Amino acid sequence: MPLIETDILMSEEEFRLIRDYIYNHCGLSFDASSKFLLEKRLSNRLRFHQLKNFKDYFRFLRYDPKASEELSAAIDILTTNETYFFRETCQLKAFSEEILPEIKSRKGDNGKAKNLSIWSAGCSTGEEPYTIAMLILETGRFKGWNIEIFGNDISQRVLQVARKGVYGQSSFRCADKMLVDKYFEPTPDGKHKVNDEIKNMVRFGYLNLIDRNKMSLLRDMDVIFCRNVLIYFDAESKKKVIQNFYDKLEEGGYLLLGHAESMMNISTAYTLQHLKNDMVYRKPFRGVKEAEFLAASR
Repeated sequence: MPLIETDILMSEEEFRLIRDYIYNHCGLSFDASSKFLLEKRLSNRLRFHQLKNFKDYFRFLRYDPKASEELSAAIDILTTNETYFFRETCQLKAFSEEILPEIKSRKGDNGKAKNLSIWSAGCSTGEEPYTIAMLILETGRFKGWNIEIFGNDISQRVLQVARKGVYGQSSFRCADKMLVDKYFEPTPDGKHKVNDEIKNMVRFGYLNLIDRNKMSLLRDMDVIFCRNVLIYFDAESKKKVIQNFYDKLEEGGYLLLGHAESMMNISTAYTLQHLKNDMVYRKPFRGVKEAEFLAASR
């Protein structure tokens, strides 16, 4: 009979060591109920490196020359990267029909260079930032503008997929066929590849959302999408991430969270704005524009 591999058992001490190390690195939080998940999902990493137990694996994460690469692999295994094009349609409708027109009206008359900067934080395999690019083009409002869409993730594997821009049918479950035909090219193996017009609008990079130093290198953003990412953080890490977003938003800029996420008990710095299609958070204006902004937010 073939030998059936079983999960390598993880002691409470080993769980705390690995959990705390991941938390200190990137803010991802695993409570006591997650011990079984870590044990089950990381057992294959021990076998891959021919390690006997999780204490040896912890030492590998800390001191091995390939520790950074392994930590990225572990985080990738422990988080869910399932996504698809045009996810959460009501929010995207608010972005396309309400947020983009407001930005165009506000920035288009200020006499400055026409720049539109959008950040997809925790972009996974890239469907979200490419969706944003398509929506911008479909509005027809930003011809001649300098448009920059940045997608980041903490997993190098999903970033490689995003940069290739080749997707199977499951990624298009909510996509309009007309848009697929317009912005994608079929591949011989039945998949679809993002065309160059869309691909050139998006850049991807590795970024840890609690790393303020690296985040300071980004330009200020008009809109930040951070959907279904905060669920992996505890309260303290959420506060750090939300503050980092606040610092990188322009005045009047928008923060779009997942529908299961809120700012409750995290931050009072943002204003909750009720749009026709969704509710979003905004960074208030300072000075003379503030009264007008607050009135529009009600």
